[in-house]
Amino acid sequence: MLGAGGGSPRPKKRRRERNMATQRQDSYRLGRALFVAGAILALSSAAMLAQQTAKEPNNPDQIVVNDSGGAMGTWMRKAYFDAFEKAYGIRVVETSPTDFGKLRAMVESGNVEWTVTEIGGQDAIRAERMGLVERIDDTIVDRSKFPAEARSPYVFAASVYSTVLAYRKDVFKGDHPKTWADFWDVKRFPGPRSLRNHPVDNLEFALLIDGVPPDKLYPLDLDRAFKKLDEIKPFVTVWWTTGAQPAQLLLDKEVVLASGWNGRFFDLLVKEAPIDIEWDGGALKKGSFVIPKGAKDANWGQKFLALMADPKLEAIYANALGYPGLNPDSIQFTDPKLAPFLPTEPNNLKKQFWISDRWWAENAGQAIERWNQWLLKK
Repeated sequence: MLGAGGGSPRPKKRRRERNMATQRQDSYRLGRALFVAGAILALSSAAMLAQQTAKEPNNPDQIVVNDSGGAMGTWMRKAYFDAFEKAYGIRVVETSPTDFGKLRAMVESGNVEWTVTEIGGQDAIRAERMGLVERIDDTIVDRSKFPAEARSPYVFAASVYSTVLAYRKDVFKGDHPKTWADFWDVKRFPGPRSLRNHPVDNLEFALLIDGVPPDKLYPLDLDRAFKKLDEIKPFVTVWWTTGAQPAQLLLDKEVVLASGWNGRFFDLLVKEAPIDIEWDGGALKKGSFVIPKGAKDANWGQKFLALMADPKLEAIYANALGYPGLNPDSIQFTDPKLAPFLPTEPNNLKKQFWISDRWWAENAGQAIERWNQWLLKK
Protein backbone atom coordinates (compact mmCIF):
# COMPACT_ATOMS: atom_id res chain seq x y z
CA MET A 1 0.00 0.00 0.00
CA LEU A 2 1.03 3.58 -0.59
CA GLY A 3 3.01 4.82 2.38
CA ALA A 4 3.20 1.48 4.10
CA GLY A 5 6.73 1.06 2.90
CA GLY A 6 7.80 4.69 3.77
CA GLY A 7 6.17 6.58 0.88
CA SER A 8 5.37 10.37 1.44
CA PRO A 9 1.70 11.33 2.03
CA ARG A 10 1.81 14.49 -0.15
CA PRO A 11 -1.90 14.60 -1.11
CA LYS A 12 -2.92 14.82 2.62
CA LYS A 13 -0.38 17.57 3.24
CA ARG A 14 -1.71 19.63 0.32
CA ARG A 15 -5.29 19.18 1.60
CA ARG A 16 -4.23 20.40 5.06
CA GLU A 17 -2.55 23.44 3.53
CA ARG A 18 -5.65 24.23 1.43
CA ASN A 19 -7.85 23.89 4.55
CA MET A 20 -5.60 26.19 6.55
CA ALA A 21 -5.62 28.75 3.76
CA THR A 22 -9.41 28.56 3.58
CA GLN A 23 -9.68 29.04 7.37
CA ARG A 24 -7.40 32.08 7.20
CA GLN A 25 -9.54 33.56 4.44
CA ASP A 26 -12.73 32.87 6.39
CA SER A 27 -11.25 34.46 9.52
CA TYR A 28 -10.18 37.48 7.47
CA ARG A 29 -13.63 37.80 5.93
CA LEU A 30 -15.30 37.46 9.35
CA GLY A 31 -12.96 39.98 10.93
CA ARG A 32 -13.56 42.42 8.11
CA ALA A 33 -17.31 41.90 8.32
CA LEU A 34 -17.24 42.56 12.05
CA PHE A 35 -15.08 45.63 11.52
CA VAL A 36 -17.42 46.99 8.87
CA ALA A 37 -20.47 46.22 11.00
CA GLY A 38 -18.85 47.91 13.98
CA ALA A 39 -17.91 50.92 11.89
CA ILE A 40 -21.45 51.19 10.53
CA LEU A 41 -22.86 50.91 14.06
CA ALA A 42 -20.45 53.53 15.37
CA LEU A 43 -21.26 55.87 12.49
CA SER A 44 -24.97 55.31 13.01
CA SER A 45 -24.65 56.00 16.75
CA ALA A 46 -22.59 59.08 16.08
CA ALA A 47 -25.13 60.26 13.54
CA MET A 48 -27.98 59.68 15.98
CA LEU A 49 -26.11 61.48 18.75
CA ALA A 50 -25.31 64.35 16.42
CA GLN A 51 -28.94 64.50 15.37
CA GLN A 52 -30.09 64.51 19.02
CA THR A 53 -27.52 67.14 19.94
CA ALA A 54 -28.60 69.29 17.01
CA LYS A 55 -32.14 69.23 18.37
CA GLU A 56 -31.05 70.23 21.89
CA PRO A 57 -31.58 73.86 22.85
CA ASN A 58 -28.40 75.69 23.72
CA ASN A 59 -27.26 74.86 27.21
CA PRO A 60 -28.17 77.73 29.54
CA ASP A 61 -25.72 78.83 32.22
CA GLN A 62 -28.29 77.98 34.87
CA ILE A 63 -31.82 76.86 35.64
CA VAL A 64 -33.91 78.05 38.58
CA VAL A 65 -35.72 75.58 40.84
CA ASN A 66 -38.16 77.02 43.37
CA ASP A 67 -38.99 74.93 46.46
CA SER A 68 -39.91 75.20 50.13
CA GLY A 69 -36.33 75.68 51.29
CA GLY A 70 -35.09 74.65 54.74
CA ALA A 71 -34.18 71.00 55.24
CA MET A 72 -35.97 70.15 52.02
CA GLY A 73 -33.75 72.57 50.09
CA THR A 74 -30.63 71.08 51.66
CA TRP A 75 -31.50 67.59 50.48
CA MET A 76 -32.81 68.75 47.12
CA ARG A 77 -29.28 70.02 46.60
CA LYS A 78 -27.62 66.77 47.73
CA ALA A 79 -30.01 64.43 45.94
CA TYR A 80 -30.88 66.28 42.73
CA PHE A 81 -29.20 69.64 42.12
CA ASP A 82 -25.65 68.31 42.38
CA ALA A 83 -26.51 65.35 40.13
CA PHE A 84 -28.03 67.66 37.49
CA GLU A 85 -25.02 69.97 37.53
CA LYS A 86 -22.66 67.00 37.17
CA ALA A 87 -24.68 65.46 34.33
CA TYR A 88 -25.20 68.60 32.24
CA GLY A 89 -22.74 71.23 33.45
CA ILE A 90 -25.64 73.60 34.13
CA ARG A 91 -25.85 75.36 37.49
CA VAL A 92 -29.02 74.95 39.55
CA VAL A 93 -30.10 78.07 41.43
CA GLU A 94 -32.53 77.46 44.27
CA THR A 95 -35.18 79.97 45.34
CA SER A 96 -37.98 79.76 47.90
CA PRO A 97 -40.72 79.75 49.11
CA THR A 98 -43.50 78.33 46.94
CA ASP A 99 -46.05 80.94 45.94
CA PHE A 100 -49.07 80.32 43.69
CA GLY A 101 -49.75 84.04 43.31
CA LYS A 102 -46.20 84.66 42.08
CA LEU A 103 -46.43 81.75 39.66
CA ARG A 104 -49.62 83.18 38.20
CA ALA A 105 -48.17 86.69 37.96
CA MET A 106 -45.04 85.41 36.21
CA VAL A 107 -46.97 83.47 33.59
CA GLU A 108 -49.54 86.19 32.92
CA SER A 109 -46.82 88.87 32.58
CA GLY A 110 -44.65 86.66 30.36
CA ASN A 111 -41.70 87.17 32.70
CA VAL A 112 -41.15 83.65 34.03
CA GLU A 113 -38.16 83.41 36.38
CA TRP A 114 -38.54 79.79 37.47
CA THR A 115 -37.65 76.77 35.36
CA VAL A 116 -39.35 74.40 37.80
CA THR A 117 -41.33 75.09 40.95
CA GLU A 118 -42.75 73.08 43.82
CA ILE A 119 -46.52 73.47 44.21
CA GLY A 120 -49.23 72.31 46.60
CA GLY A 121 -51.61 69.59 45.45
CA GLN A 122 -54.73 71.76 45.21
CA ASP A 123 -52.78 74.66 43.71
CA ALA A 124 -51.44 72.26 41.08
CA ILE A 125 -54.99 71.46 40.00
CA ARG A 126 -55.81 75.18 39.84
CA ALA A 127 -52.65 75.92 37.86
CA GLU A 128 -53.48 73.18 35.37
CA ARG A 129 -57.01 74.50 34.85
CA MET A 130 -55.79 78.06 34.44
CA GLY A 131 -53.18 77.07 31.85
CA LEU A 132 -50.26 78.14 34.02
CA VAL A 133 -48.08 75.05 33.56
CA GLU A 134 -46.40 73.11 30.76
CA ARG A 135 -47.37 69.54 29.95
CA ILE A 136 -44.94 66.90 31.21
CA ASP A 137 -43.09 65.34 28.26
CA ASP A 138 -43.34 61.59 28.84
CA THR A 139 -40.70 60.95 26.18
CA ILE A 140 -38.23 62.67 28.53
CA VAL A 141 -39.72 62.05 31.99
CA ASP A 142 -40.19 58.33 32.56
CA ARG A 143 -43.10 57.80 34.94
CA SER A 144 -44.12 54.44 33.50
CA LYS A 145 -43.68 52.71 36.87
CA PHE A 146 -45.37 55.43 38.92
CA PRO A 147 -48.81 54.64 40.39
CA ALA A 148 -51.73 55.91 38.32
CA GLU A 149 -52.47 58.57 40.96
CA ALA A 150 -49.03 60.08 40.32
CA ARG A 151 -49.09 60.45 36.53
CA SER A 152 -50.88 63.74 35.96
CA PRO A 153 -50.24 65.13 32.46
CA TYR A 154 -49.13 68.48 33.91
CA VAL A 155 -47.88 67.75 37.43
CA PHE A 156 -44.81 65.78 38.46
CA ALA A 157 -45.20 63.89 41.76
CA ALA A 158 -41.71 64.10 43.25
CA SER A 159 -42.40 62.62 46.67
CA VAL A 160 -45.14 61.21 48.86
CA TYR A 161 -46.06 61.66 52.48
CA SER A 162 -48.87 60.38 54.65
CA THR A 163 -50.94 61.52 57.60
CA VAL A 164 -50.66 58.64 60.04
CA LEU A 165 -51.71 57.65 63.55
CA ALA A 166 -48.99 58.08 66.19
CA TYR A 167 -49.01 57.06 69.85
CA ARG A 168 -46.91 56.78 73.00
CA LYS A 169 -45.46 53.27 73.27
CA ASP A 170 -44.94 53.56 77.01
CA VAL A 171 -48.63 54.34 77.53
CA PHE A 172 -49.94 51.54 75.30
CA LYS A 173 -47.43 48.78 76.05
CA GLY A 174 -49.47 45.72 75.12
CA ASP A 175 -52.59 46.33 73.11
CA HIS A 176 -52.04 49.55 71.21
CA PRO A 177 -54.21 51.57 68.80
CA LYS A 178 -53.82 50.36 65.22
CA THR A 179 -56.62 52.09 63.26
CA TRP A 180 -58.58 55.31 63.25
CA ALA A 181 -61.46 53.37 64.77
CA ASP A 182 -59.11 52.71 67.71
CA PHE A 183 -58.27 56.41 67.83
CA TRP A 184 -62.01 57.06 68.23
CA ASP A 185 -62.29 54.36 70.92
CA VAL A 186 -61.70 56.45 74.04
CA LYS A 187 -62.73 53.68 76.44
CA ARG A 188 -60.32 51.08 75.17
CA PHE A 189 -57.52 53.60 74.57
CA PRO A 190 -58.04 56.48 77.02
CA GLY A 191 -56.01 59.68 77.08
CA PRO A 192 -55.74 63.14 75.50
CA ARG A 193 -55.61 63.32 71.71
CA SER A 194 -54.58 65.73 68.96
CA LEU A 195 -55.86 66.20 65.42
CA ARG A 196 -55.09 68.79 62.77
CA ASN A 197 -57.16 71.95 62.74
CA HIS A 198 -58.25 71.39 59.14
CA PRO A 199 -60.91 69.30 57.41
CA VAL A 200 -58.40 67.53 55.08
CA ASP A 201 -57.71 64.04 56.43
CA ASN A 202 -60.16 64.37 59.31
CA LEU A 203 -63.23 64.10 57.08
CA GLU A 204 -61.76 61.06 55.35
CA PHE A 205 -60.81 59.39 58.65
CA ALA A 206 -64.33 59.93 60.03
CA LEU A 207 -65.90 58.33 56.96
CA LEU A 208 -63.53 55.35 57.07
CA ILE A 209 -64.50 54.72 60.68
CA ASP A 210 -68.15 54.98 59.70
CA GLY A 211 -67.73 52.16 57.20
CA VAL A 212 -67.05 53.89 53.88
CA PRO A 213 -64.53 51.87 51.77
CA PRO A 214 -61.35 53.79 50.86
CA ASP A 215 -62.14 53.62 47.13
CA LYS A 216 -65.63 55.06 47.73
CA LEU A 217 -64.68 58.07 49.84
CA TYR A 218 -65.19 60.68 47.11
CA PRO A 219 -67.27 62.70 46.83
CA LEU A 220 -67.10 63.19 50.59
CA ASP A 221 -70.38 63.02 52.48
CA LEU A 222 -69.91 66.06 54.72
CA ASP A 223 -73.00 65.46 56.87
CA ARG A 224 -71.94 61.91 57.64
CA ALA A 225 -68.33 62.92 58.32
CA PHE A 226 -69.15 65.73 60.72
CA LYS A 227 -71.60 63.53 62.58
CA LYS A 228 -68.79 61.04 63.20
CA LEU A 229 -66.38 63.83 64.18
CA ASP A 230 -68.87 64.91 66.86
CA GLU A 231 -67.98 61.71 68.73
CA ILE A 232 -64.25 62.45 69.06
CA LYS A 233 -64.35 66.24 69.39
CA PRO A 234 -64.64 66.35 73.26
CA PHE A 235 -61.49 64.21 73.60
CA VAL A 236 -59.25 66.27 71.31
CA THR A 237 -57.29 68.55 73.62
CA VAL A 238 -55.09 70.13 70.96
CA TRP A 239 -55.97 70.97 67.37
CA TRP A 240 -52.54 71.24 65.78
CA THR A 241 -51.71 73.85 63.15
CA THR A 242 -48.05 73.22 62.29
CA GLY A 243 -46.36 70.02 61.16
CA ALA A 244 -43.91 69.98 64.06
CA GLN A 245 -46.61 70.08 66.76
CA PRO A 246 -47.84 66.46 66.89
CA ALA A 247 -44.40 64.95 67.50
CA GLN A 248 -43.59 67.53 70.16
CA LEU A 249 -46.95 67.03 71.88
CA LEU A 250 -46.29 63.31 72.07
CA LEU A 251 -42.71 63.79 73.28
CA ASP A 252 -43.90 66.14 76.02
CA LYS A 253 -46.69 63.69 76.84
CA GLU A 254 -49.30 66.41 76.48
CA VAL A 255 -51.20 63.88 74.36
CA VAL A 256 -50.89 60.11 73.99
CA LEU A 257 -52.43 59.85 70.50
CA ALA A 258 -52.10 62.18 67.51
CA SER A 259 -52.39 62.40 63.77
CA GLY A 260 -49.36 63.74 61.94
CA TRP A 261 -47.23 63.67 58.82
CA ASN A 262 -44.98 60.62 58.71
CA GLY A 263 -41.85 62.64 57.98
CA ARG A 264 -42.29 64.56 61.23
CA PHE A 265 -42.04 61.32 63.17
CA PHE A 266 -39.27 59.85 61.00
CA ASP A 267 -36.30 61.12 62.99
CA LEU A 268 -37.91 60.10 66.30
CA LEU A 269 -38.58 56.59 65.03
CA VAL A 270 -35.00 56.19 63.83
CA LYS A 271 -33.72 57.38 67.22
CA GLU A 272 -36.08 54.95 68.98
CA ALA A 273 -38.05 57.57 70.90
CA PRO A 274 -41.05 56.19 72.89
CA ILE A 275 -43.31 56.88 69.92
CA ASP A 276 -44.61 54.63 67.18
CA ILE A 277 -46.94 54.96 64.20
CA GLU A 278 -49.50 52.90 62.35
CA TRP A 279 -49.96 53.00 58.57
CA ASP A 280 -53.50 51.58 58.48
CA GLY A 281 -55.76 54.25 56.99
CA GLY A 282 -52.87 56.62 56.28
CA ALA A 283 -53.80 59.51 53.99
CA LEU A 284 -51.31 59.71 51.13
CA LYS A 285 -50.46 63.04 49.49
CA LYS A 286 -48.01 64.05 46.78
CA GLY A 287 -45.24 66.60 46.92
CA SER A 288 -45.47 68.09 43.43
CA PHE A 289 -43.47 70.12 40.93
CA VAL A 290 -44.47 71.87 37.69
CA ILE A 291 -42.84 73.75 34.83
CA PRO A 292 -44.38 77.24 34.52
CA LYS A 293 -45.99 77.99 31.18
CA GLY A 294 -43.56 79.91 29.01
CA ALA A 295 -40.44 79.03 31.02
CA LYS A 296 -37.56 79.90 28.70
CA ASP A 297 -35.60 76.73 29.50
CA ALA A 298 -38.61 74.41 29.73
CA ASN A 299 -36.75 71.59 27.95
CA TRP A 300 -34.15 71.62 30.72
CA GLY A 301 -36.96 71.68 33.23
CA GLN A 302 -38.18 68.43 31.69
CA LYS A 303 -34.68 66.97 32.06
CA PHE A 304 -34.57 68.05 35.68
CA LEU A 305 -37.88 66.29 36.37
CA ALA A 306 -36.56 63.21 34.57
CA LEU A 307 -33.61 63.19 36.94
CA MET A 308 -35.99 63.46 39.92
CA ALA A 309 -37.56 60.18 38.77
CA ASP A 310 -34.23 58.35 39.13
CA PRO A 311 -34.74 55.69 41.84
CA LYS A 312 -31.21 55.99 43.24
CA LEU A 313 -31.52 59.75 43.68
CA GLU A 314 -35.01 59.37 45.17
CA ALA A 315 -33.50 57.00 47.73
CA ILE A 316 -30.93 59.60 48.81
CA TYR A 317 -33.77 62.05 49.51
CA ALA A 318 -35.90 59.42 51.28
CA ASN A 319 -33.05 58.22 53.50
CA ALA A 320 -32.59 61.76 54.80
CA LEU A 321 -36.15 63.04 55.22
CA GLY A 322 -38.49 60.05 55.15
CA TYR A 323 -40.35 61.33 52.08
CA PRO A 324 -39.77 58.82 49.25
CA GLY A 325 -40.28 59.33 45.55
CA LEU A 326 -42.92 57.54 43.47
CA ASN A 327 -40.59 55.31 41.47
CA PRO A 328 -41.18 51.92 43.14
CA ASP A 329 -37.61 50.85 42.32
CA SER A 330 -36.27 53.43 44.77
CA ILE A 331 -37.07 51.14 47.70
CA GLN A 332 -34.26 48.85 46.45
CA PHE A 333 -31.73 51.63 47.12
CA THR A 334 -33.19 52.79 50.41
CA ASP A 335 -31.49 51.90 53.68
CA PRO A 336 -33.19 48.63 54.73
CA LYS A 337 -33.37 49.87 58.30
CA LEU A 338 -35.35 52.92 57.19
CA ALA A 339 -37.69 51.28 54.68
CA PRO A 340 -40.31 50.25 57.30
CA PHE A 341 -40.71 53.95 58.17
CA LEU A 342 -41.60 54.97 54.60
CA PRO A 343 -45.15 55.21 53.20
CA THR A 344 -44.15 53.57 49.91
CA GLU A 345 -42.77 50.40 51.49
CA PRO A 346 -45.05 47.79 49.86
CA ASN A 347 -46.60 46.53 53.08
CA ASN A 348 -47.27 50.10 54.23
CA LEU A 349 -48.52 51.35 50.89
CA LYS A 350 -51.30 48.79 50.56
CA LYS A 351 -52.83 49.90 53.89
CA GLN A 352 -53.29 53.53 52.82
CA PHE A 353 -55.44 55.62 50.49
CA TRP A 354 -54.81 58.64 48.26
CA ILE A 355 -56.26 62.04 49.13
CA SER A 356 -58.11 63.45 46.11
CA ASP A 357 -56.49 66.80 45.30
CA ARG A 358 -59.06 67.29 42.58
CA TRP A 359 -62.03 66.96 44.99
CA TRP A 360 -60.39 69.31 47.46
CA ALA A 361 -59.54 71.86 44.76
CA GLU A 362 -63.23 71.99 43.89
CA ASN A 363 -64.70 71.81 47.40
CA ALA A 364 -62.15 73.18 49.86
CA GLY A 365 -63.99 76.45 50.36
CA GLN A 366 -67.25 74.98 51.59
CA ALA A 367 -65.48 72.25 53.59
CA ILE A 368 -63.25 74.74 55.43
CA GLU A 369 -66.16 77.09 56.13
CA ARG A 370 -68.17 74.25 57.60
CA TRP A 371 -65.14 73.02 59.58
CA ASN A 372 -64.63 76.43 61.19
CA GLN A 373 -68.31 76.63 62.13
CA TRP A 374 -68.21 73.10 63.55
CA LEU A 375 -65.08 73.79 65.61
CA LEU A 376 -66.68 76.85 67.25
CA LYS A 377 -69.87 75.00 68.05
CA LYS A 378 -70.07 73.68 71.62
